[in-house]
Amino acid sequence: MTVEAVLWDMDGTLLDSEKLWDVPLFEFVEKLGGELSLETRHAMVGSSVPRTMAMLFAEVGVDAPTEEELEDGAAWIMRRTEEVFRAGLPWRPGAREALRAVRASGVPMALVTSTERGLTEVALDTIGRDLFDVTVCGDEVDGLNKPLPEPYLRAARLLGVDPTRCVAVEDSPTGVASAVAAGCTVLVVPCDVEVPGGERRVFRDSLVGVDLTTLAPLLDG
Repeated sequence: MTVEAVLWDMDGTLLDSEKLWDVPLFEFVEKLGGELSLETRHAMVGSSVPRTMAMLFAEVGVDAPTEEELEDGAAWIMRRTEEVFRAGLPWRPGAREALRAVRASGVPMALVTSTERGLTEVALDTIGRDLFDVTVCGDEVDGLNKPLPEPYLRAARLLGVDPTRCVAVEDSPTGVASAVAAGCTVLVVPCDVEVPGGERRVFRDSLVGVDLTTLAPLLDG
């Protein structure tokens, strides 16, 4: 089968940015008077902003935060995260080269991220906007965020391709579940969280050496 498009996750897949997200997330829970556990932090990887905010408040025993508390908290985290992002975003091993190698093949590419548009634009200063035909962000899928399939389905619609003939590249259980539910075959390169095996997922230790000739056979697996 021919690969019609390659759909890339961002945090933890292209950029080693999950560790940067740790800074505002741990700081925010400290502001609330608590301490963020590693178990809860790991559960947030790949999640949407609303789900993350709910988990942060639950961590300090607030199970029903007000809309104002959620909005103010999210705004604080976004401002703090932007500060951290602008200080420098590290690449995952092989990611920069893999992006350019696949782009050079002429296959359409999309960025599909749970990060909201504002922060994604900051990250694109590092990654390169010209590498992607479309970008789909966490605040552009009508609340149907990963692990639901809509982010990847939306990317496929925008590119005019069949999601079952796309390869998604992901690092987290949440992102992998989203891509698989959309019908994609997934190249899984775990970062901070272990990803379980399952259908239509192929594991690799890093993106070093990845190009279209690496990805194309995955659809025949």
